[in-house]
Amino acid sequence: MKHALTGLLLAGSILAQPALAADKLLLKVPVAFSTELPSLGTPIPRVAEEVELMSGGNIKMKVYEPGKLVPPFEILDAVSAGKINAGYTTAGYWAGKIPAAPLFSAVPFGPEAGEFMAWMYYGNGLDLYQRMYDEAGYNVKVLPCAIIAPETSGWFSKEINSPEDLKGLKMRFFGLGGKVMEKLGVATSLLPGGEIFPALEKGAIDATEFSMPAIDQRLGFYKVAKYNYFPGWHQQATVFELLINKDAWNEASEQHQAILSEACKASMADSFAEGEALQAGALKKNVEENGVELRKWNPEMLDLFRTTWDEVAAEESANDPFFAEVYKDLTAFREEYNLWEENAFLPRL
Repeated sequence: MKHALTGLLLAGSILAQPALAADKLLLKVPVAFSTELPSLGTPIPRVAEEVELMSGGNIKMKVYEPGKLVPPFEILDAVSAGKINAGYTTAGYWAGKIPAAPLFSAVPFGPEAGEFMAWMYYGNGLDLYQRMYDEAGYNVKVLPCAIIAPETSGWFSKEINSPEDLKGLKMRFFGLGGKVMEKLGVATSLLPGGEIFPALEKGAIDATEFSMPAIDQRLGFYKVAKYNYFPGWHQQATVFELLINKDAWNEASEQHQAILSEACKASMADSFAEGEALQAGALKKNVEENGVELRKWNPEMLDLFRTTWDEVAAEESANDPFFAEVYKDLTAFREEYNLWEENAFLPRL
């Protein structure tokens, strides 16, 4: 599949091919998300096609579906230890190992995709992202390699109109938003995508969030939970990462490193565009064919989520100096960005 952005990269790489190192690079890449899931799992097979084309066949990526080579939640450790030389996942899965990791994945009431990428590439985000893994002792090179826009806020089997309606719920929830829900009386668990529907169907959980409507639709949540809530306050944008073993990265030629870096950067734009193109149709199908009722959080609930997030952010910052450093940097970037956002964009009606 050819894309406009990678077309430019391809033209440059063809000119540079005589200088490419003769060494071959094979990356075995287990993924945390099924490659059948649009804009969540689909980016990495496209990246694999593109890097092979741009390198003249010198770089190959063999993609393994979730659990086929390494379980999703073990990818970071396996890449760092050299058991595999690469993996595709999201930093939010490492919250139990590195408290600051979710800040490089999704931030409650945080930046939308454009602002998130601006901080990553032209603020301090990418440097802090790599530093996080280095200082935590992980032998990995990190490349942001996909991003999606807002997710749904959750699938529920009953309406949620007040804080009392949340208390006692068992819910699959991701990242820092999960800490917010726990403060509100929800028992949260973090399940890989393929395990969520069976847990809903069997009653092991009462509700779930996972991703965007077109992705959630593929997983069949609408069959069990008919109330789909918006906006996704917990994940206004979510970044996904290609992790490469640091030794393998350092041994690669500069050309190979550049091809991988630029292919992932192009994938950020492509995955964002793909996700945005699919959601309206998915919402329409959910309502008209699947019996889903779309709900918007009332102002009371959104205010509650926001104030609770402020408490969580303060607690996480107090408990972990690196979390505090990253969150302070992101907040400072956003405060400056607000001047642009408030003046440049049309007001939302």
